[in-house]
Amino acid sequence: MPEYIVIGMVVAAFAAAGVLSYFFTPPVKKFAHKVGAIDVPKDNRRMHKEPIPRLGGLAIFGGFLCSILIFGQLDKTMLCVLLGAIIIVSLGIFDDVLALGAKLKFVVQIVAAAIPVCVGDLQIKLFTNLNPFSDDAYFHLGIFAIPVTILWIVGITNAVNLIDGLDGLAVGVSSIAAITMLAVALLTENMMIAVTMAALAGACVGFMPYNLNPAKIFMGDTGSTFLGYMLATVSIMGLFKFYAVISFAVPFLILGLPIFDTANAIIRRVAAGRSPMSPDRGHVHHKLIDMGFNQKQAVAILYAISATLGLTAVVLTSSGEVKAIILLLAVLVAIIVGACVIYGAEHWGRHPQDDPPEAEDRDDGDAQKEKTDDEQN
Repeated sequence: MPEYIVIGMVVAAFAAAGVLSYFFTPPVKKFAHKVGAIDVPKDNRRMHKEPIPRLGGLAIFGGFLCSILIFGQLDKTMLCVLLGAIIIVSLGIFDDVLALGAKLKFVVQIVAAAIPVCVGDLQIKLFTNLNPFSDDAYFHLGIFAIPVTILWIVGITNAVNLIDGLDGLAVGVSSIAAITMLAVALLTENMMIAVTMAALAGACVGFMPYNLNPAKIFMGDTGSTFLGYMLATVSIMGLFKFYAVISFAVPFLILGLPIFDTANAIIRRVAAGRSPMSPDRGHVHHKLIDMGFNQKQAVAILYAISATLGLTAVVLTSSGEVKAIILLLAVLVAIIVGACVIYGAEHWGRHPQDDPPEAEDRDDGDAQKEKTDDEQN
């Protein structure tokens, strides 16, 4: 296909999703008020001071779906992905309104992930073999491909949900990840992935004017889990199929921030003798706020980190293997140093007595959401 047609379709998919998402958001906001999907700032972990409607992810999903139906290539795998996305969005809507239990959400997420994996044959079947003494270029997962793939999808779905703690953070990080995957897809001439990521990035950008600080609406679990699900599934479609070190490093770099924050949260909670699902005020964005940054500054810093990781991932797809490994090692060192600085500085501005253990966290998907009563309507 000629390059100008490819670029034209990518731009059209991005623009269509952005415009539709932008115009879908106001009626979705009214709908959220009507059904009582309101986030009430009932503890000090929430950064907003007034009740704000959630459910904005419905506008993101609407813009994306319309764009992908017009410009996307709907093969069997993509149809299975879209079916799973519909299940995820439906779950998110009910959760934003009714505050569902964590176990039920986890089961439904597994079902949604299993559809493209088992029916659409969307599987992580191999990794780059990091054993220098082996003659095999890849490590084949065999019968473990299905559980590993489902674990990846469910993990990333919840990872994006966990970073949704500041105005514009999750939608911005997701848009950066989508644009990065779009760039990689264009470099590797993968038209389907490019159009899909253009639509997803456009839907995020269209929603951002309403979600940046001070936010007028949150995307809720409806949006954060949908974005995580799409980024996870599309990364399998395109990013685990490269050669050499790229097949292992690229998806982890693109989604590096939510992966790091989620892994750190699990380790932190288990080490403290608590459930890995228990909410707390220990996420990266909380650390930045405790260090004295305001919301806009903290979000800008995390945007910059995500963009740097994304740029590194793009470089990995276009550089030689030796250069790629050196660059990857340099980025890992920078991440470790940055993490030590951020987490070592928590005592400068952190006041543990301000964080009662019974409080709940809006950005933790498992924290109970407070429903709206008659006085809040």
